[in-house]
Formats: sequence, structure tokens, C-alpha cells
Amino acid sequence: MQKTTLSICASMLTVAALFSSKYSQAQYEFTPLVEIAHTSVKDQCLTGTCWSYSTSSFLESEAARITGHIVDISEMATVRYTYPLKAEMYLRYHGNHQFGPGSLCHDVINAVSGWGICPEEHYTGLKEGETKHNHAELDSILLFTVKEHLKKSSGMLDVNWTETVNNILNEYIGELPKSFDYEGATYTPISFRDHIGIDPKNYVSLSSFTHHPFGSSFVLEVPDNFSHGEFLNLPIDDLQRMVEAAVVNGYSVAWDADVSEVGFSFKNGMAILPESSEMDKLWKEVVEEQKVTQQSRQVGFEDQTTTDDHLMHIVGMATDQTGAKYFVIKNSWGTGNKYGGFQYVSMPYFKSKTIAVMLHKEAISRMMK
Repeated sequence: MQKTTLSICASMLTVAALFSSKYSQAQYEFTPLVEIAHTSVKDQCLTGTCWSYSTSSFLESEAARITGHIVDISEMATVRYTYPLKAEMYLRYHGNHQFGPGSLCHDVINAVSGWGICPEEHYTGLKEGETKHNHAELDSILLFTVKEHLKKSSGMLDVNWTETVNNILNEYIGELPKSFDYEGATYTPISFRDHIGIDPKNYVSLSSFTHHPFGSSFVLEVPDNFSHGEFLNLPIDDLQRMVEAAVVNGYSVAWDADVSEVGFSFKNGMAILPESSEMDKLWKEVVEEQKVTQQSRQVGFEDQTTTDDHLMHIVGMATDQTGAKYFVIKNSWGTGNKYGGFQYVSMPYFKSKTIAVMLHKEAISRMMK
């Protein structure tokens, strides 16, 4: 999940309306249907931490919805908590396991459950004088370190690897705070989590693939699922309807998707799935999109043209001038596109290229009634 080439970092956290009444892109004109309270667009900069940015943004919207608290959650606190867990899994599997910057939504929830939540102002993950995140050196050193431990120069694994990994993380992004003051009160990360109304037990991950039975949970087979999180498997039409209903009812959704398609364009602020015969028209006029089925999306997963690339945050819905519906996503690549860092995702693109979503279980129960 590391589309990290953008260099402009978002700064001030504000809560604002999502759109003006109408936007246009090439021949597309959008009119908002639903706008969910959200915080400002951030930039993950030169890191592979979209999983933390997207899910932290999701939890910020949840806090606003549940308790009315508007808070800028530290993405890097979750990263700092999670990286030692990655190292542990890598070493326990003798190196035959994922080790890298990527993770999934449930890893943020695991951090929220195991450690808590911290405001950005008390943990930025930046050294003094730094203004932008760049984890290239950190990721390289961590990988080198865990690989060196596996060489077992003494004939056995050095069980003090945790100290080494923690020292590296403390040097590059800092130690996690045990407590902090916020708006006149003192909190621990756990008590702050509870203060803003986030209960980690309330969040559910969903996916849609036919190599597992619908209605059951399964461990999603993507490299960044290092913690072996489980996903409830639903038919894609049901999953789309559930996400639409959630957004209409005021629940935002964390979204994991493939963004390698030519129709996913941050610059153009859209994600669409053109028919092959329409490619010459792309970004010049409204194009006809592919008809997506359960089988066609499964083919993409099987031949690995649909991959787990990037996580984002669904914060609204809109229509174009033809009446077609779009999800509106908040990305974490800065504000440098026509829509200030937001993108319009067509339903065909969503149906074809969604890897998974996370939402509050209340949104699911409302759909089931």
C-alpha cells in the first residue's frame, strides 16, 4: 500500500464540508448526495502507511459521529505500535512471512485495542526539525535487522531482538507516550480512546471472493495481512449495497482496493473502469464502463491483476450528469488534485477492484433489518 511519490504534506486539521454543490472533470459533472463529517486530507509522504492514514481518518469520522469529538489522531502512533508485531511474526516464521511497511485496517483496530489512541499533537513520529515523513531508511534498517537476527550467529535466535527493534523505532519515530494532556485533562491512550467513543469490538471487515463460502469468515490471502485478520465474505452486490446503505445512513467506510488500473487517477480525481473500446476517450469525455460480475472480479484476484495496493476512506456519495453513482473517497496523497485530495469512485470500479472494507457493525445491522 505504498503510492508514496507525492511530496506535499497536508498540515492543518480542519473539519469542513466535503464539496461545493457541483464539480466537473473533463466531461464529468458531479453533484453530492451524501457528505459525512471528516477531517482534513493528509499526506503519508514517503511511507507505506496508507493503512494507518485511512483507518485513522475513518476513526476520526467515527469519533465525530459517536461523541461529537473532533480529533486529529496520530497515524504514526499506530505504526510505532504495529512494527514490532510485524518483526515478531517475521522471526517466528523464520523469515517466511511478510515484513514491510504495509498492513490492513484491522491492524489499526488491533493497536486501538492493545494500546489505545493518541492525538497527533502528542505523537507526530517526526524528529525535531522534520516536517515530512520519509521511512525509506527506517524500513531498510528494520528489514536488515530482522534478517541479521535470523542468521543466528550464536546458533540460536537472540531473544533480545525486541530491544534492538524498539531502539531503532525510538530513534526514527520516537517512543510512545504513556499519558498526555488534552483539552485540560490527562489521559492514557486507552482512556482517550474511550473518551472519544471508539470501541474496537464494534468494527467489522468484509470482503467478497468465491474461493471461500459466502456467509463465512476467512483469512484474506494478501501479503499485507501479516496478522492473519479475518473477513466476513459476502456477494459483491450485497457488499456494494451494504456500503451504500452505510454511507446514506451517516457511517463512513474504510476501503482497501487495487489502484493500479489506468482508470484510477489521482490527478483527475476519479476511479473508473472503462470498456476497452472507450480507452481513447478516457479523461476527455464520459465513457462507458465495464459490466462487473462476481466471476469477473474473481478472475482479477486469481490472475493477480487485482491486488491489495492502497487503503482510503469513503466519506460520501455523488452522482454524475447521467445519474450514475460514485463513492467519494478521501485519499492520503496530499491535496494536489482538482478536488483537494478527494476522488470519485464509480460503482463498476468499486465492484471490480475492492479488496475489502471496514465499517461499524451498527451499519451492517441496520442493513439487515
